[in-house]
This record gives sequence, C-alpha cells and structure tokens, in this order.
Amino acid sequence: MANRLIGDLPKVGIRPVIDGRERGVRESLEKQVMDLAKAAAAFISEQLRFPSGETVECVIADTCIGGVAEAALCAEKFRKEGVGVSLTVTPCWCYGTEVMDTDPLVPKAVWGFNGTERPGAVYLAAALAGYTQKGLPTFGIYGRDVQDAGDTTIPEDVKEKILRFVKSGLAVAQMKGKSYLSIGYSSMGIAGSMVDSSFFQKYLGIRTEFVESVEILRRMDEGIYDEEEYQKALAWTKENCKEGKDVNKPEDQADAARKEEEWETVVKMTLICRDMMIGNEKVVAKGYREEGLGRNAILGGFQGQRQWTDYKPNADFTEAILNSSFDWNGIRQAFVFATENDSLNGVSMLFGHLLSNTSQIFSDVRTYWSPKAVKRVCGKELTGLAEGGIIHLINSGSTTLDATAQQRDSEGKPAMKPFWEITEEEVQKCLENTLWPQAERGYFRGGGYSSQFKTAGQMPVTMSRVNLVDGLGPVLQIAEGWTVELPNDIHEILDERTNPTWPTTWFVPRVNGEGAFKDVYSVMANWGANHGAISYGHIGADLITLASMLRIPVNMHNVDEDKVFRPSAWASFGENKEGSDFRACESYGPLYGKK
Repeated sequence: MANRLIGDLPKVGIRPVIDGRERGVRESLEKQVMDLAKAAAAFISEQLRFPSGETVECVIADTCIGGVAEAALCAEKFRKEGVGVSLTVTPCWCYGTEVMDTDPLVPKAVWGFNGTERPGAVYLAAALAGYTQKGLPTFGIYGRDVQDAGDTTIPEDVKEKILRFVKSGLAVAQMKGKSYLSIGYSSMGIAGSMVDSSFFQKYLGIRTEFVESVEILRRMDEGIYDEEEYQKALAWTKENCKEGKDVNKPEDQADAARKEEEWETVVKMTLICRDMMIGNEKVVAKGYREEGLGRNAILGGFQGQRQWTDYKPNADFTEAILNSSFDWNGIRQAFVFATENDSLNGVSMLFGHLLSNTSQIFSDVRTYWSPKAVKRVCGKELTGLAEGGIIHLINSGSTTLDATAQQRDSEGKPAMKPFWEITEEEVQKCLENTLWPQAERGYFRGGGYSSQFKTAGQMPVTMSRVNLVDGLGPVLQIAEGWTVELPNDIHEILDERTNPTWPTTWFVPRVNGEGAFKDVYSVMANWGANHGAISYGHIGADLITLASMLRIPVNMHNVDEDKVFRPSAWASFGENKEGSDFRACESYGPLYGKK
C-alpha cells in the first residue's frame, strides 16, 4: 500500500479550543478538552483509510487553544504537518473569533459538545456565526442528546457527521495540486471531453495536462515502456482474458495474426497510459527520464473515437484494466480513467473513488426499459426492484471488472470492495466471468477487445454526474439505487438489441413519486448527459457534502433530507435546502478562484 502520486497524503488537524481565562477556569477544562480531541483523532484514524490503503493520520494542536497566539501556533504546526482538513472540538465556551481557523482553503468543522455543565453549544453557535460573517463556510456538528461532563464517547449521530465531513474534506485535499491527463481531446463532439481547464483549476485545484494520442504510438515504436513487465502482462492477459465470440461478419473478421497483434497493442497501451499518469522508474532507468516522470495524474481520459479507433485498436481493454482493482502485478488501487476522454464523468468517478475507496463504473446511461416495453419485447414481466422499469447502463470502455459483482461483503452479499479487502479468489472470479469479444469493426475500424459481462446480483450503488451549465457553472446530479440481475431470458434479448459485446449493468434508482424521482423514467429523462459514474454503496450524502465544499450545487438527488450535511452558512441563504445550496455556491464562488 503506497501513495503513487507526488506529494504527501493530507492529514486531519484536530483543534481543541478552550475558555482562555486562567487562574481557575481554563485549568479546570484542560484535560476534558484535550481528551475530547484525542477521542476524535482516535475515532477518525480507526475508521478511515485513503484509497491507496494508508490509515488517515490526525494531528492535534500541541496545546488547547485559548486565544490568537495559540491559534497561530496551531496553524503553523498544521502547515508544517500537511494538514488538509480542520476539525475544531470543545465542550465549553471559547472566544469565538480569537480561536478560529482562518485558512480559507482548508475545509473546516466545529464539534460543540452537547453538555449542560459548560456551554459548548453556545460557543458552537457563536463560532459558526463568526465563520459565516467572515465568509469562511464551516460545518457545525452538535449531538442530539445531552452528555455528562467528562464523557469522551462520541454519539452515533456525531460520528456520522464527523466521518462525512472528514471523508469529503480529505477528498478535497487529495485533489489539490494533482493533474487530469487528457490523452487526445474531443471525442465525437462530446462536450464533456472538451476539457475545461478553468473548471478543473478553480473548482477542484487540479491542473490539466494535454498529450496527443500520437505519444502512445511513439512510445510503442521506440520501446518507451518496461519490456519485462510487458511480457509479464501479455502472458497474464493470455492466461486470464478469454476471447468472446467475434460478432463481425465473416468478411470483416480479422485473421489470427491480426488479432494477436491487437492483443499486444492493447497491453502496451495499458502500460503506457498508466506510465503517462503516474510515471515509471523502469522507464527512467532506460534513459527516458522525461517520459518516466509521468504527469502526477489523479485521473485521466482517452479520446479514442474516432481518429485513434479508425486506425488502431480501441482502448476498451486499457480502460477496463486500469479502472479495475487488479492487473498482472496483483491486487492494487484502481485508477480513474475515463473513456472518450469525458472529463466530467471522470471527475464524477474520482469523487466516488475518493469517498468509497472502491473502483468505479463508467457507463452510457443508454436506455430506459419500461415494464410495458419489456413485456412487449420479451413476453416477460419485470419483478422485484425492477418492476417499475430499469435503466440499461452499458458502454464499451471504462467499466471496472469489479462490476462483475463477484466480490462478497462480510454478509456474503455481492459487493465492490476496497482493494485491500479483495481476495485472489475474488479476482479470479471477476476474470472468469468476463469475456473479451472482438470489437465491432463498424464502430471500431482498428479493432480491439471489449469486456463483456453482466453485473450479477443486487448491490447498492450511487450514480452521479457533473455537468457544466452556461451562465451557471458546474452542477452535480445524484441518483442512489441498486443494480439488479435480470433473468437470462430477459437480459439476453434486451442486451442483443444494443451491443452484446459490451458490459451491462441493470440499474434501478430509488424513486419517491416526485420531480426528477417521480419514477424510473423521470430519472432517465432528467439525466444531464449521455454518461454516468456509478460507485458502490449509497454515498449520495457524502457527495452532497463534498460538492458544498467545492461550491458545486446539487441540482438533482434522492438522498433523505436528514442526511444532507452542508456548511451552517447555507441556512442563511433561504429555508429550502436545494435553493439555498444554489444561492450559497453562487455567492461564495469556486473554492480556488472567481468564476
């Protein structure tokens, strides 16, 4: 387990603030305040890990903070330690503006202990008013039930908010200073692949790196990759990646020699795209230092269609393997790599990856199948979760092989797990349940191989998508729901009508009878683009919190209202939570600059 990007992983800073009046008041509180900070730090470190597997590290101020001087000493320590998220804790009254954290770029929250002996809640309210007045949006955490003085246990409702805040704050901190690697540019006129550098920089703190696809050809021609690893990867691929049926007309099918060449090409493409993202010491050792340093890319995308795919094998294999939690080197952290260079779907995948630690599904939001249409085409009734209709998620590229749903959670249910929980047996099951048919040469004249599988079983998932709206800026839409497994006699008929050489996930969003979630059809009708990013688990509430930190309003979601957690300042922008979200994001503007 190792961070593969340049820069240390961010830490969580814990700020124990205290009533600064000495000669009795402060002294009576020192232990209780510091114990509260230690409890918060221990809880966070026990519960959270980075997508790369490391435990989240917390840094506590050297002393309780009773005034400006100690606040400055804490800020200096946090700067040196690489703190990216700030949590202030206290059970008592403190001097609000004197002890506050004033760094505008660090996500911040205040936990005011709910106890009757000391007015922690009064401080919390005063502090949040000060942060709001000074334009520093801050999350307020306050337990529902009163605790006794000296109680350092963390109530369940407080735990939930601390974890939601910290996970989202760490996602913000991990993105800052990293890169999006655009290989090629616009794919088939897709707006999301027209990479908006301003959006990446101002909202995410991510720089954009543009590399023409010809660089892959140059590296293949000049051998700018690790030859030893290539041979290992090719042998692994031949052993584990079974070819599917070639659905092309006989006159359009490639011969055995051409197919072998395409396998060799797509394996090399995978090594090269990875090296372009994160670098490779073996490439440096071969004398190609510039190429071997990589681009420090936390995510990337490949244009593919059409200039590349009219000429060379498509990147379906490359995208699927990079986005999976394993390859020829074993089980490892998934990459985030968008097909068709859809950078906005790539961002949505990145959000899901950073919040869930799992690999991500990239799909076309292809078709809504109503119960009536399924009955007409298949002569069968949809049942269970699918009885109100289904959405067909299918695309040639980036769907992780983890989405075969061959992994199991602690209860034995289908899951997509963080890589450190995945077993070798589960890897083999993912591979065994995936075929690799030849690409349809009407779509891909240069050939290649697409993954082919059906997501098995029912899993909780969240589909999301960032869209850019002229005059408004970015917005995020979220749909929690489930994957469903259709009977084969229904699946095969529906799948054959689209493209049977691609991976399929059948998705049912949770509906509530209102607005965009009136029914399954309405979700499809209100989706803002042709692609969606699908993450394991119901992480909609975490996405909402993360979006508020980045000042990206949420225009569509089906998360329970009591799970929505945004900075306290949002309440000053109106009573309706979704309207206030838009107004607050407009007022504050993007985290790293003006629109």
